[in-house]
Amino acid sequence: MHDAASRMCGGRLLPAVLVVSVVLLLLAVSGCLRPGGQNVLQSEDRLIRVRILQDRQEVALLASAAPVYATAGDPTLRKLDLPAGRTVSVTLAADGWRVGSTAVGAGVLYLRPSPPGSLAVEGVAYRGQYRLVPVGPERFDVVNDVDVDDYLKSVVSRELYWNWHIETYKAQAIVARTYALYEKHVPREPRHWDVHADTRSQVYGGIAAETTRSITAVEETAGVVVAFGPRGEERIFKAYFSSCCGGISQSAADAFGDVWMAPLSDQNVHGLCSASDKFNWGPVVIPKSEVTRRIRLFGQQRNRPEKDIAAVRSIEIEAVNRWGRPVRFLVTDASGTRFSLRGEELRWAINTDAPRGSTLFSSFVKVVNDSDRIHFVEGHGHGHGVGMCQWCAETRARAGMRHEDIVLAAYPAARLIRAY
Repeated sequence: MHDAASRMCGGRLLPAVLVVSVVLLLLAVSGCLRPGGQNVLQSEDRLIRVRILQDRQEVALLASAAPVYATAGDPTLRKLDLPAGRTVSVTLAADGWRVGSTAVGAGVLYLRPSPPGSLAVEGVAYRGQYRLVPVGPERFDVVNDVDVDDYLKSVVSRELYWNWHIETYKAQAIVARTYALYEKHVPREPRHWDVHADTRSQVYGGIAAETTRSITAVEETAGVVVAFGPRGEERIFKAYFSSCCGGISQSAADAFGDVWMAPLSDQNVHGLCSASDKFNWGPVVIPKSEVTRRIRLFGQQRNRPEKDIAAVRSIEIEAVNRWGRPVRFLVTDASGTRFSLRGEELRWAINTDAPRGSTLFSSFVKVVNDSDRIHFVEGHGHGHGVGMCQWCAETRARAGMRHEDIVLAAYPAARLIRAY
């Protein structure tokens, strides 16, 4: 990777003096400034809290070496004798934790593999430590506290095809790093985790998912993130990405109601991602009764007005973006009540409790109504289509574009900086 103190061609990486001010601003906003005038992210600021399991009554541990443990009630580190090569269950009772039949204390339970990778949870070993957090009577989450770059080594490999170009891998590493650090530092109500381990955030596979290519991509882009703002005041942002934009992306403002910003605006890339098998798809035909059931369930799960929708009569495109991609749909029920949904909201609704083979790959689709069915036709793309399109990135890499330029093409008006 190029030295941060030098300006890369095309203004890809900001000079070190500017990076200092950017990181100071980032940390000040996040409440993470360290005493003594430090101007880089400290190791604890790079620790990503990944919720790998949610609301469990029991999990299985498998150790090749004895880990150490502590609890919130007793922070003294102790060795946890586990039978090597045999699965042991962890449960939470009213009086505290049980590992097998052994009581190990109460409160948050910390498990630290020694050596790294020697302790698997539900068959998967992760870097870093495990934190088991009570969330209700006899129920708990499992959180993996891990350095962002160790986390990325299996995110990048899970998010891309194994044989994709190394420059695509490096671009993905920068984008995924930015996304993770943003999720860690963005102001929000306190919670005990930063990201999910699946497509709700970024897909995370643990040590076994790491590859030579993903490790190289992470190490050779270490510390590099994408940021936006007036010169000297750049900040990282939620660097969305998806599989295939279908030729026209949508803005984060249209997709999710975020504040509009240039790096997350819509673009027309024409057929750049046409190599994807989801560039064109459809038709998907669903009975209106089933559409009604799914939308109603979507509303119930989110306590939205759609929970009371009558039988769906029609779905129509209500608005498109400047390039013609649908961004809002109008659902009318038998009583004449109309429900206006963003494109992504409609996709989530139609995909709620949907059997395999009857889901929408994206909201970039046209709709045809008949007497008893809804036809979703001329579908394009896979995913929400905001930010970096992974298939576009691969096409650009194969054409000889470097990873820095791939990232900047995906996020107009943004810059690359070193956060550490």
